[in-house]
Amino acid sequence: MKKMTLARSAALAAVMSLALSGQTRAATPWDLKALGQAPKVYEAQTREPGVRALYFESVPYKGKPTRVFAYYGAPAGKKLPAMVLVHGGGGTAFAEWVRVWNRRGYAAIAMDTCGYEPDKADDTNRWNPPKKRQVFGGPEGWDASFNTTGELVTDQWTYHAVAAVILAHSLIRSFPEVDPKRVGVTGISWGGYLTCIVSGVDSRFRFAVPVYGCGFLGEDSGWVKDFKRIGPEKAEKWLTLWDPSVYLPNAKMAMLWVSGTNDSAYPLGSLRKSYDLPKGPRTLTLRLRMPHSHPDGALPEEIAAFADAILKRGVPLPRVVNTSAEMVEFKSARPVVKAELNFTKDEGPWPGRKWESILAQIDRKGHRASAQPPVGATTWYFNLFDAQGLVVSSECMSSNR
Repeated sequence: MKKMTLARSAALAAVMSLALSGQTRAATPWDLKALGQAPKVYEAQTREPGVRALYFESVPYKGKPTRVFAYYGAPAGKKLPAMVLVHGGGGTAFAEWVRVWNRRGYAAIAMDTCGYEPDKADDTNRWNPPKKRQVFGGPEGWDASFNTTGELVTDQWTYHAVAAVILAHSLIRSFPEVDPKRVGVTGISWGGYLTCIVSGVDSRFRFAVPVYGCGFLGEDSGWVKDFKRIGPEKAEKWLTLWDPSVYLPNAKMAMLWVSGTNDSAYPLGSLRKSYDLPKGPRTLTLRLRMPHSHPDGALPEEIAAFADAILKRGVPLPRVVNTSAEMVEFKSARPVVKAELNFTKDEGPWPGRKWESILAQIDRKGHRASAQPPVGATTWYFNLFDAQGLVVSSECMSSNR
């Protein structure tokens, strides 16, 4: 993997150089002008309470037209804020996710990114509904994408999945009840991966929230074995085209990164390198041993608070303004009622590290929390808790960084 890593580093350096000169966006494989237009819509037969099932036209796959299945819903009102919702591996468009955001006062659209549609309505398993391939579906997703590097760029899964997210954005912006200037995007796992790419490609979004997902997948991720399996040349091609680190330097919007300390698919080391790349404001929510699942990734209340602050003038989450080895300074309209320092003394693979926590002392003015990292700590960070239990994290610090 050394040869691949060196080659990939050179490719990333070239991309970041272009980003600094403002040229990278034009080099992306997507036709943003075409994707920026609202796609044609077809009604779907699937029935789910409170939401509309539909298909929208997407980019061709192997010369044939494609359609994307989606659920859309909106509460009563005009000029509503809106969310685009991107599922992860094993998932599809989730009607329940749309309803969650509708109850919060948002219009929302959740699209399938792998050419599937619901097999039937199933109210008993809202986060793992039965699904089937649809007639006009595009390429299969996730792990299967590593085997398609020999195909045309426009026939590969990431190309189609990102196009589907951008088209869903264009579609929801076109609805008369939606305020096109107040739309955010969030995605879970592979959906977080797609959200990272989209943040650097579709600048119309007001904010992006990748959950678990990040870049630098060739260096440390749940798919390193797949890159080894397909060999350095194909791995390098995939990473240069589709690793989020290629696109994140273009992101200028506000971003909230949500993940856990022991995530095995998108390890903390790769997450740290990823959240340093965008140019816009950054907020972190890093929970100890956060489980990796669709409901765990869809329902953190920090995401709703972050969206409300940007799209509905709600009270913002605390903002970290300075971090040192023993202290974090912050500004907050929400009283911070608790702070902790989370640390690990382990080294080696991130998913297997043991994490511990000690209380941090909040000063009288409520703008600073401090704690001494224990002897032997290799990595640590601060968590700030408001009265609702919402968490904002400092960046991670290491004894060798």
